[in-house]
Amino acid sequence: MIAVLGGLGAALAFSITTLVYARASRLLGPAVVTAWVLLVGLVVVLPFALAGGLPDRLHGAAIAWLALSGCGNVAGLVLTNAALRRGQVSVVGPIVSTEGAIAAVIAVLAGEKLAPSSGAVLALIAVGIVAAGITRSETAAATSAKPAVLAILAASCFGASLYATARVGHVLPVVWAVLPARLIGAVALAAPLAVSARLRLTRAAAPLLVAGGLAEVAGFASYTLGSRHSVAVAAVIASQFGGISAVFAFLLFGERPRRVQVGGIVLIVIGVAVLSAMQS
Repeated sequence: MIAVLGGLGAALAFSITTLVYARASRLLGPAVVTAWVLLVGLVVVLPFALAGGLPDRLHGAAIAWLALSGCGNVAGLVLTNAALRRGQVSVVGPIVSTEGAIAAVIAVLAGEKLAPSSGAVLALIAVGIVAAGITRSETAAATSAKPAVLAILAASCFGASLYATARVGHVLPVVWAVLPARLIGAVALAAPLAVSARLRLTRAAAPLLVAGGLAEVAGFASYTLGSRHSVAVAAVIASQFGGISAVFAFLLFGERPRRVQVGGIVLIVIGVAVLSAMQS
């Protein structure tokens, strides 16, 4: 049940970040938005990491997983922001949310055991995620080709990052599972932008960036806690943020999903409810 709850918490948090990126990226650009979101997260996480000191198991494989977790997360964020700058939340969000299915596949291939019933329900949820990402029409599909490609690349990066984050979370404190992306983003992305005077900030974008940074930290912390009990379950449940984002995009931005997208969202909800009952 903890894996389900951790995944649900992550899904809600990631849906907030998706909506934030959709608005902020059109104000400042994807790289700048990503840099600020990661800087906000770093300000939140770093004091806790410093207060706890260096973990005893911070060596060897743990460092490699930390690097993959951080680099994959940063690359995924930049690609997602680029996709959202060009495409609709209702298209990009569900595609990116397949990250959970990718992480789950990696976990199973790496040896995680799943009961057949749980695997079947996770597959059902994955089908719902794919259905929720189907574009509105042939015209929409044509105009959203580039955002869709960027979203697929982002999902791949996030999938690898989620699995690496789970591996880190098994051996290090949660704060260290959340820290890498924020630290790498500050050094590799925010610092060069600041040096070149391109790290812009506007009054309209500032609240969005703070909300996005806080939600990112909360989402990864929740996912890390859930993944300690099951990487596959937590990852797939977390990936429903795409469907949640599509619903909020309809309510807030007027982006109308197709019936098949609505059906996919309903399928996700049913699958999560069944899985929650099985895990309780």
